[in-house]
Amino acid sequence: MHIPLCVLAVVSALSVFATPPAAQTQPAASQPSPAKPDPKKEELDAFNACAKAVLQGFRPIAKERNLRFEGKVSDVNALCRGGYASQQFRLTPWVDWQTYWGTGDMESLPTGFLTNKGPAFRGVTGALLDLEFQRVELIKFNLFDNTGSYQNYIQGRDGVGGPALKVWPEMRLPSNDPNYAAVGGDGTQVCTGSLVRGRTLTGICNDVRNPLMGSTGTPFARNVEFETSFPDEGHDEYSRNRHGGRLSLLQPDPQVISRVLLTRQQSDASKCNGGFGLPNNSADANCDYQKAPFFNVLAAYWIQFMTHDWFSHMEEGHNAPEYISVGCKTKLVNNVEVPLTPEDIQQLGCRPDDKVDDTYVDQSTAPETFTFNGKTYMARAPRTFSNNNTAWWDASQIYGYDDTSVKRVKHDPSDPAKLLEVPLPGAPLGDPVTSGYLPTLQPGDPFAPQWAGQESVAFPDNFTVGLSFLHNLFTREHNSFVTAFEKQAKLTPNKDCGLRDPADPKRIIHYKDVTPDELFAAARLVVAAEIAKIHTIEWTPQLLYDEPLYKGMNGNWNGLLGTGDPDVSKALSDIVTHDFGKSTDVAKATQWYSVFASGPGIFGLGSKAKDYDITKADSIEGGVNHFGSPFNFPEEFVSVYRLHPLIPDLLEFRDIKNPNQIAEKIAVINTFEAKETEAMHTGGMPDWGLTLGRQRLGILTLHNHPQFMQNITLPRLDSPTKQLDLAALDIIRDREHGVPRFNEFRRQYGLRQLTSYDDFMDPAVRALPESDPTRQQQQQAVDQLRQLYGTHICDASKIITDAQVNDDGSPINDCLGHPNGSTIDNVEDVDTVVGYLAEFRRPHGFAISETQFVVFILNASRRLFSDRFFTSSFRPEFYTQMGVDWVNNNGPVAEIEKGTPNGHKQPVSPLKRILIRNIPELKPELGPVINAFDPWARDRGQYYTLAWKPRPGAESDPAFKQ
Repeated sequence: MHIPLCVLAVVSALSVFATPPAAQTQPAASQPSPAKPDPKKEELDAFNACAKAVLQGFRPIAKERNLRFEGKVSDVNALCRGGYASQQFRLTPWVDWQTYWGTGDMESLPTGFLTNKGPAFRGVTGALLDLEFQRVELIKFNLFDNTGSYQNYIQGRDGVGGPALKVWPEMRLPSNDPNYAAVGGDGTQVCTGSLVRGRTLTGICNDVRNPLMGSTGTPFARNVEFETSFPDEGHDEYSRNRHGGRLSLLQPDPQVISRVLLTRQQSDASKCNGGFGLPNNSADANCDYQKAPFFNVLAAYWIQFMTHDWFSHMEEGHNAPEYISVGCKTKLVNNVEVPLTPEDIQQLGCRPDDKVDDTYVDQSTAPETFTFNGKTYMARAPRTFSNNNTAWWDASQIYGYDDTSVKRVKHDPSDPAKLLEVPLPGAPLGDPVTSGYLPTLQPGDPFAPQWAGQESVAFPDNFTVGLSFLHNLFTREHNSFVTAFEKQAKLTPNKDCGLRDPADPKRIIHYKDVTPDELFAAARLVVAAEIAKIHTIEWTPQLLYDEPLYKGMNGNWNGLLGTGDPDVSKALSDIVTHDFGKSTDVAKATQWYSVFASGPGIFGLGSKAKDYDITKADSIEGGVNHFGSPFNFPEEFVSVYRLHPLIPDLLEFRDIKNPNQIAEKIAVINTFEAKETEAMHTGGMPDWGLTLGRQRLGILTLHNHPQFMQNITLPRLDSPTKQLDLAALDIIRDREHGVPRFNEFRRQYGLRQLTSYDDFMDPAVRALPESDPTRQQQQQAVDQLRQLYGTHICDASKIITDAQVNDDGSPINDCLGHPNGSTIDNVEDVDTVVGYLAEFRRPHGFAISETQFVVFILNASRRLFSDRFFTSSFRPEFYTQMGVDWVNNNGPVAEIEKGTPNGHKQPVSPLKRILIRNIPELKPELGPVINAFDPWARDRGQYYTLAWKPRPGAESDPAFKQ
């Protein structure tokens, strides 16, 4: 059983079957839906197509970025993997694998065939091949470091190709760092001793040979060519040709885009009240929003909880002192920007006097350039920005990321290994772990004025009751682990706990000898690993709810071999870490490394070496791979996490004693900043868990931004209105950070370009009659895009990109395949955040667009590959043996879920167990729940259904009557 999976990993390194599809330079025409096919004929045709695909041989990994895979396969491969349905829309811009057999719900499983398992296996396996092929090429073509290492990445150093480099002088600690001498000073820098035992406050020494990497204050990277960033400034001829001088920070106007294209429409505006609800949290309030049937509000707050850990452009809740306008100035009339009239402003509901603090800029001088093999490169982006958080997945939002934030992290004075929890006033005494709450900020704590009254956490900005819930939950989980460890220490005080001190590695550390500081550090490692595991195998598979992504994300963590033969898994792991990981051959160090890691999985790579030595860098980071470019999050990663439509305007508050009744509808804005403390303490963890777990979140699409976010009041702003439209701000921040516009963004990531606004429509919907309501809705969005971004007369002599070519090999020009001199859509100008919300065609069960997803393919893997605490340092010497077992088992002991959800026998998911462990009142509610991010009262049904139906016992829930 294991061998085919290993072969799958190897084959994905070599290629996907097939040559590129036939040339397409004209926009694809809609095709009518075919008549229901004859299953026997389709089966025979598909079988013959598979034979032809094998004879065609392997497609090589692209040597140049403009010859990339693009997620498109040949006609015979499409037929082999998905039958006639996969052939139907193959020439559209969207990736092919979403139409393969087995990649959707029950309707994607073939019927009437001699065997239905074979085609579904081909389809899902083909999808995994496509995704791995994309990952290999993303690693090859999309790493651009802003710290100064990029020239060596292109040219190599000392005979080693750039992508195989593993140490960079730019990643040395500077002389003013307090640990400068400890890592080697002005000599060779290597972290040792206490600096390697656990996660450090600022993130230094995660990579022991590159101590500065990923630490607080280091520059964000890029995933796109530097020359394509800041397109409004036209840093190369392609950018100038692509946009024709049409762009600026406020052009097209971001507030106008927000009001026309992003606002939630209401059936009864009075019941919504602009997103602020009705007095006394009346349950009669209602704010309409487009809802995802398979994702809950807890998932929306989860991703905010994650981003607070990963990145921040701000410093302690503010940006730079300069203020900028945020629009409501102009609109496009006959392709000319004209000032808004007072009537326009009133009709739109925007505010010309809104202002916001500008983004902090790290480097703004013109970048140096260098030439290699006849091509001139920028050495960095025209402007760079510092990540004021650690880039590691280290739970820094809980534990701190600099000397200021850590002062808000409270230890329990009676047990310093624990985080401080306090009982609610007047509450009966109970288990201090499962009944305590975070303390509030005190006068001596460092905090911005707008945070006064909030709970005390390391990252307190934009704090709401959803973030409060998750911070309290993982504070309890930290303390649950410490309590279990201390209990074990009392039972077996002289037993080896597994920890080791690099300064004295042979000394056995018994349970009784573990200090509070050592136990606190181990608990932090455990909590951070649990969070990463939840996100990888629980949140993401529910965000991307289909079989390929379930297998793919579990493969990232556990490997495609899963928990099968450990000898085979270890053999593959050894090949990855000992051969490819140490290789100076670029292909082995990058693409082969990525592919073979698919077998054993990324988590724990290099952690089982027989010769492991905690004092040696080769051991403690032997499973790490940065693929030639120092790790940090790229600006484009920040961009695709602009997910405000996920949040409803009103939270449907429920009481655990009567879960099927919505007791109140509480405006999200009334749980913001200091109000979150009152909301949490009044409602309590059990009721808020139920509330967030049952309610559906919003779909990431147009016309679905929360109304309160377009009219939010922020007293800290130095502006006449002290208000802000956050939907417009998303657009402005992307422009400030130099994110390419949508079409070039796709090309840079190896996805097919669009040739008109019409391409945003789902091809299947375009084939419907014009009277169909869904088609009319999508057509209206296309018309609004044309209204906002306009058209122009194209010039075929202007080449607009070098990141992609037409299928016949010719350069892509301003006409995008239309005749020279045609009036074409300004699709090149569409903002990326607008473009990915406008993608109506998405793989089954995707809460995000394929454009957002391709950014995750690269970065979700890298943040595991680059972190030694998730690879070779996932060992008892760092975590304790109890910590290793706790992470692997999702708690003290392993538990297996009843049944086979979506055909899989699986452990009880980690978040479900953490919720039950730390909020035991939720155990009855969570019993039938498989994934804690699926709405808790939904019937999960058969094979990735998206149906909104109640599970037994929830039939009276009013959410199922709407």
